[in-house]
Amino acid sequence: MTARVVLPEEPAILDVRHAVRAWLSRHHPAGAVVVALSGGADSLALTAAAVAEAPSVRAVVVDHRLQDGSGKVAAVAAARALDLGCAGADVVPVDVSGPGGLEAAARSARYAALDAARSGHPVLLGHTLDDQAETVLLGLARGSGGRSIRGMAGHDAPWGRPLLGVRRDVTRRACAELGLAPHEDPHNSDPAFTRVRLRHEVLPLLEAALGGGVAAALARTAEHLREDGEVLDALAEQTAASARDGDDLVIEYLVDVPVAVRRRALRLWLLDSGAKALTDKQLRAVDELIGRWRGQGGVALGGGRVGVRLVASRRRGRLSAGFVND
Repeated sequence: MTARVVLPEEPAILDVRHAVRAWLSRHHPAGAVVVALSGGADSLALTAAAVAEAPSVRAVVVDHRLQDGSGKVAAVAAARALDLGCAGADVVPVDVSGPGGLEAAARSARYAALDAARSGHPVLLGHTLDDQAETVLLGLARGSGGRSIRGMAGHDAPWGRPLLGVRRDVTRRACAELGLAPHEDPHNSDPAFTRVRLRHEVLPLLEAALGGGVAAALARTAEHLREDGEVLDALAEQTAASARDGDDLVIEYLVDVPVAVRRRALRLWLLDSGAKALTDKQLRAVDELIGRWRGQGGVALGGGRVGVRLVASRRRGRLSAGFVND
C-alpha cells in the first residue's frame, strides 16, 4: 500500500484532490490505480492527488522518443512520481508509427503501452475541462454527428479521467503549490498541430467574442450529448439484436425504427461485420438500403485487405455484409 503523502491545504491542489476523490468513490473505491504520467502539469497534479486519495498508485511514463532528450524527461518524471509517494514508476519506450499522422500514431502507441503496463488496474489520465472543450471543437469540424462531439468519457474502462471538470490553469497552480516545475512539451506549442491552434488561437477568440465561459459550455454540451448518446446506444443494441438473423439483419424489423436509433444499430452491425474507419457518408448510404430503397447496389466500406473489400447489400428483405474481391 502506498504511504499517503501530506499535501498543502491550498485551493488548487484541493480542487484536484476532490475531483480524484469523487472519481474513485464513483468508479473504483478502495482500489489500486495506475496514473499515466508525462511530466506535464496536468499529469503531475493528478499523480500527487491520486497518491493522497488512492490506497496504491503506480505511475507509467510513456517515452514516445520523438524528441532529443525524451528519455531524460521520462526518467525525471518517474523520479518525481516516486518522490510524490507512488509505489512504483515505470518508463515504457514506444515506437511511434502508423496511419493518421503523428498525433494519431503517438496516441495509439501511448494507449497500447499503458494498456499493456496496467496489470489489470484502471489507468487515470490527466485530461482536463480544456482538453474536453478542444475535443468537442475537433468533433464539430469533422461533422460526423453527436458521437463525435460528445467528447471523452469520465470512465471508459480501463481509462479514467477524473479531471474533466478541472481547468488547466488549476493543475498549473496546483503544481506551483506543490513546488513542482512541470515539463513543457514543445509539441504543445507547435502550431503545426490542429489541437495546438485550437488551444492558442480558436478558443481564446471564442472566449473573447462570446464573453467567456465557452470552454465550460462546450464541456457541458459534451456531457449532455454523452448522456443522451448512452440511451440511444442502448436502444440501438436492442434493435440490432432483435433484427439479427445469423450474420444478417432482417429489414422488416428496421423499417419503422427512428433513424437515430437505426443508424446506431447499423453501425454496431457493420463494425461487428469487419468494417473499419466507418464514415458518416458510408453509414448513411447503408441506411438508405432500408429507408430509401430503390433497388440500388451494395455499399463499399472500409475493411478487408488489399484486393478485398467489405460490401453491405440488400437482397430478399435482408441486409448482409461480406468481403468481395475487387
